[in-house]
Amino acid sequence: MTQTETSAPVSIAVLGGGSFGTAIANIVAGNGHDTRQWMRDPEKAASCRQLRENTYYLPGVPLHPELTITSDLQAAVKDCRIVFVAIPSKSFRQVVKTVAPMLAPGTMLISTTKGIEHDSFHLMSDILLEETSGMRVGVLSGPNFAKEIVEGHYTATVIASEHEELCKTIQNVLHSETFRVYSSNDVFGVELAGALKNIYAIVTGMAKALGRGGNTTSLLITRALAEMMRLAEAMGADPMTFIGLAGVGDLILTCSSDLSRNYRVGYLVGKGMPLEQAVAEIGQVAEGVNTVRLIKRKADELGVYMPLVSAIHAILFEERPIPEVIRDLMSGAQTFDVAYSAKP
Repeated sequence: MTQTETSAPVSIAVLGGGSFGTAIANIVAGNGHDTRQWMRDPEKAASCRQLRENTYYLPGVPLHPELTITSDLQAAVKDCRIVFVAIPSKSFRQVVKTVAPMLAPGTMLISTTKGIEHDSFHLMSDILLEETSGMRVGVLSGPNFAKEIVEGHYTATVIASEHEELCKTIQNVLHSETFRVYSSNDVFGVELAGALKNIYAIVTGMAKALGRGGNTTSLLITRALAEMMRLAEAMGADPMTFIGLAGVGDLILTCSSDLSRNYRVGYLVGKGMPLEQAVAEIGQVAEGVNTVRLIKRKADELGVYMPLVSAIHAILFEERPIPEVIRDLMSGAQTFDVAYSAKP
C-alpha cells in the first residue's frame, strides 16, 4: 500500500468500543474510508448500531452513518490493511493474539493504548510485535481527549513508527480540518510518554481536591516532565521526544482537566475516597493506577530518581497519609532545574 493509494477509500478496522476507538472510527469514516469498529460485547455493538450513538462512552455524539459496528472480529478485519487497536492494556495481548491469524502479512497495526502490560513491563508495540509476524507496527499518542475530538476541537497527535510509509499513510488517513497528525521515529519514547503521563494526572487531581492552585499544578507538571525524561534516558528513549506533543503536550492536558480519568481518580482519593471505590466510581479504565506500581519498580531497579512516583505509590498502595507524603516531598533535596542543554 502506498501513500497515493490511501488517497482513495481503503478498508480500515478499529478494535475497541471505548471513547478513543469510537473517535478514531468516526474520523476515518468521515474521511470516506470503509470503516469497521469491533466491540467485544454483542449487546453494546447492537445498541450502537441501532441508536447510532455510543451511549456509554460518548453519549450525545452521533456516529458517522457509514461507520459499520460489529462484534464479529473476523468480519471487522476482513481485507483491512490498516487496523487500529484501542483495547485496554490488561486485555490487549489476548485480543491481538486472537486477531493475528486473521490478518494479511504487511498489515499496518496501530496501537492507541497508553499503558504498560502488568508484570512484564511490555509496551503495546512490544505486544504487537510478539504476537504477530510480518506486520508493520506503529503507535498513536498525544493530547487527545476523545470527547473534544468528536466535538471538532482543534487537535493534534503523533504517529510513531520505524516505517516511514506507515507514518505517511496514517497521516493521510486521519487528517481532517480539525485533526492534525505529526510523525516520529521514536516509537519507544512516544509510547513511554503516553504511559507515564497518566501517573502524574493522579497527583494533580489530588492537588486540586486539596484546594491547591495554579502554582502547585505548574510545579507538579514541570517536575513530572523532569522525572519522565530521566526515566526515558535510562531506558534508551530519546528524552527530547518528551518535549513534543506525546510528552509535555499530553502531560499538560491530562494533568489539568477533569476529562482525564486518572485526574478524576486522584481527585476522589484526595477527597478521602478509598482507591478501589474511586476507580469503581469512574467506571472506565484509569491506566495510571496500574502503571504506578510498574514505574516505581522500574525506577528502583534502574536507580532513577522519581520522587513524585514514589509519593503517589505511597499514597495509593502504602496507605501513607497525604499530608505526610507532601511534607516529605517539600523537604527533599533541591536539585538542578533543567538537566538537558543544547549547549556543548
